[in-house]
Amino acid sequence: MPVLVITGTDTEVGKTVTTAAVAAAALAAGRSVAVLKAAQTGVGPDECGDADEVARLAGPVTAAEIARFPEPLAPGTAARRAGMAPVHPPEVAERAAKLATEHDLVLVEGAGGLLVRFDADGGTLADVARLLDAPVLVVARAGLGTLNSTELTARELRRRELEFAGVVIGSWPGDPDLATRCNVTDLPGVAGAPLLGALPAGAGALPPTEFRTAAPGWLAPRLEGTWDAETFRAREAR
Repeated sequence: MPVLVITGTDTEVGKTVTTAAVAAAALAAGRSVAVLKAAQTGVGPDECGDADEVARLAGPVTAAEIARFPEPLAPGTAARRAGMAPVHPPEVAERAAKLATEHDLVLVEGAGGLLVRFDADGGTLADVARLLDAPVLVVARAGLGTLNSTELTARELRRRELEFAGVVIGSWPGDPDLATRCNVTDLPGVAGAPLLGALPAGAGALPPTEFRTAAPGWLAPRLEGTWDAETFRAREAR
């Protein structure tokens, strides 16, 4: 798995922190890692972007981005409003492929969900995954409503014949309600793909050394971790 595309079911689902956890687990396993942010929005020229945040939390990764736009909007809209050239899927794929020749693992983080548009032609992260023939990891919410958004994303991945690596819950609450606990059982069924981890709420606020030590315990072996869905489900079912 030299390239892994990471998307979310929506914005603010914990995608960047999950990307950092995957990077940290891979680094702990002795792999070299690059993180590519396809399009960074809502960040000024001298501010830290998502790729920088991944590097801060995960450790020595190569952090890269294609372009950044000042307003916190969909990349295509943000580029248009800023009068800047948009990002196109082929250039994202080309950059990721080059990074893959120099690293064991390249994580390509999208903006928002799978079908958020990069350009006026309707290019999306799904197109990037297709060009790279790369698996897609979906970061989902824990609570009520996540089953619908996860299944919609899963159906689109299957419609496009993209490899669906699995689902990670981006923020697991300390005191989950009934719907949240049930979702641990139901998510793999609606997704048609395995549940590959759950990050605790507030993980991104941990000191980097603690984050790096804990990250493998939040992720399944396929992501270089030690997390087990059955054990987690039994513990949280209460």
